[in-house]
Amino acid sequence: MTESNRMLEQPAVRNGGTLKMMSRATYLREALLKNLFLVCAVVAVAAVSLIFIFTASRGWSVVRDPGLGAFLGGTEWSSTRGEYGILPLVNGTLVITIGALLLGAPLAIGTAVFLSEISSSKMRRIVRPAVEMLAGVPSVVYGFFGLVILRPIVAEMTGGMGFGPLTASVILAVMIVPTIATLTEDALGSVPPGIREASYAMGATTWQTIYKVLLPAAKIGIIDAIILGMGRAVGETMAVVMVAGNAPQFFKGFGAPIATVTSQIVIDMSYASGTHKTALFGLAIILFLISMGLVALVRALSRLNDRKA
Repeated sequence: MTESNRMLEQPAVRNGGTLKMMSRATYLREALLKNLFLVCAVVAVAAVSLIFIFTASRGWSVVRDPGLGAFLGGTEWSSTRGEYGILPLVNGTLVITIGALLLGAPLAIGTAVFLSEISSSKMRRIVRPAVEMLAGVPSVVYGFFGLVILRPIVAEMTGGMGFGPLTASVILAVMIVPTIATLTEDALGSVPPGIREASYAMGATTWQTIYKVLLPAAKIGIIDAIILGMGRAVGETMAVVMVAGNAPQFFKGFGAPIATVTSQIVIDMSYASGTHKTALFGLAIILFLISMGLVALVRALSRLNDRKA
C-alpha cells in the first residue's frame, strides 16, 4: 500500500486528537444567525410593503376626487382652482432628469474609465475619494451652491432669473456622478483581464481597447448604472426645490421656472387638506411606481446579461 493510500485511510485529527463532531452550541449559534438574517430580510420587505400600503391607502381616493382621468391627464396643477393635473409636474421631472443624465452620465462614465483603465495608483487614491465624497455632500449644500453661484450665471445666459431646468439639471448632474461612476467602474472591473490582453495582443491602442472592447463588454452594467442614476435624479427634492423655480407649468425654456413631482409634494404638503392632500399622496404613488419600474428594469437587464453569459 502506498503512502498516499495509508494517509487517506487514517482518521482526520485535530490538535493531536480525533476529529470531534460540531458542538451543540455551534449549531445553536448558526441557527440563531440564520434566523437573524431571515428577520433582517423580512423587515426590509415589510418596510417597503408598509410604505406602499400607507401611501396607497391615503392616495387611492384620487380615483374618485378629482378623478383618475383629471389627475393623470390634467394639464394644470392649482390648489386655489381645485385643478390637480400631474402632466406639468411629470413634464418638469422628465426635463430635469433627462438634462441631468445628458450632462452627468458622460462625465461619470469618463471618470470611471479614467479610474479603471488610465490613472496611476497614486492618482486613483486622490480621485476616487473625491468622487465618493460627492455622494456624502448634503443635497441642501448642492442647492445653496446652485442658488448662490450657478443661478446668476444661468440668469445672465438666459436673460431670466436663473431658476429653471438648466440650473437644476447641472446640479443634479453633479449629484448623480458618484452613483454612475462607482457602478460603471465596477462593471469595467468585472470584464475578464483576458479580453484586454487579447486586444493589446492584436495591436490595439489603449483608447481602441477602451471604446471598442471594454465599453461594449460592460454595456449592461453601464446601462444599470445610468438607470440607477436616473432614479437618484427623479427622487431628489431639496436641491431641486431651491433652484428649479417651482412653477407647475410645462417646459417653456431652460431659463423658465418649472416644478417636479417631488418639489410639489414638499411645497404643498405643509398646508394641504382634503382633495389637495389626496392628490399629493397620488403623486407619491406615482413616484413609488416609477422607482419600482426602474428597479425592475435593472433586474431585467441583469438577468438578460446572465443569460447571454
